[in-house]
Amino acid sequence: MSLNPLPLLLTEPLVRAALQEDLGYAGDITTESVVPADAVAHAKLVARTPGTIAGLDLVRTAFRIVDPGLRVSIAAADGNAVEAGTTLATIEGAARGILTGERVALNFLGHLSGIATVTAACVRATKGTRAKICCTRKTTPGLRALQKYAVRAGGGSNHRFGLSDAVLIKDNHIAVAGGITAAIERAKTRAGHMVKIEVEIDRLDQLGEALAAKADIIMLDNMSLADMKSAVERVAGRALIEASGGVTEARVAEIAATGVDLISIGWITHSAPNLDVALDIDAAL
Repeated sequence: MSLNPLPLLLTEPLVRAALQEDLGYAGDITTESVVPADAVAHAKLVARTPGTIAGLDLVRTAFRIVDPGLRVSIAAADGNAVEAGTTLATIEGAARGILTGERVALNFLGHLSGIATVTAACVRATKGTRAKICCTRKTTPGLRALQKYAVRAGGGSNHRFGLSDAVLIKDNHIAVAGGITAAIERAKTRAGHMVKIEVEIDRLDQLGEALAAKADIIMLDNMSLADMKSAVERVAGRALIEASGGVTEARVAEIAATGVDLISIGWITHSAPNLDVALDIDAAL
């Protein structure tokens, strides 16, 4: 799949921060104590289990920062589905640099590939429907751009990146604003012409008001399948319909079959299990 890489300006500070956290004030005392300074090695990054890959650019960056002399050859691409045993990259050069950069590289690669893998599974479940799988703002602080990138690597779509790029009126906003109509009207007076307005409803009897107020997107929060299907029929294309709440991988297919346009899932970023990836190092050359 075609996937635009994240800019180095964004990713490098995150990788540097992770390395600084790992190296602390004394550096890699194990490697520096055990491994001769002139030892060289060849290593492979390998997928231990099947999955969808994301984060290979961060692997390259981690090793480059630790030792610019290391030769990193990427053998796969973000967005690729791989089988167990697939070599994802090779690293050659000073053994100390390889061992020092190993954990940070694997942490990023395993975490982001885990997100891409569960996203891809949900995307497969929607095949033959119009529904797109979307992430949410339920991300690890500081890693949102990376985690949302991983969702794209898995074939998913991104919901808003933050509070500043779209209006999403939820139940608490409605309660304070005095109703759906009042909330949407206030949003329209403030939001720029490029900004979409989405409103959350949790009952079908709220749908007519959301439509009359001309919301761009209507989020169906924790609704039954029957209510989702009814909402899609009543809206009839006048707004995008998003299903949210209680979405599991097992339920994705039946939710998509109701005809909704979007299915937003928080756990694909906040609870995706790591993909099992490992670094296998050969005997010193």
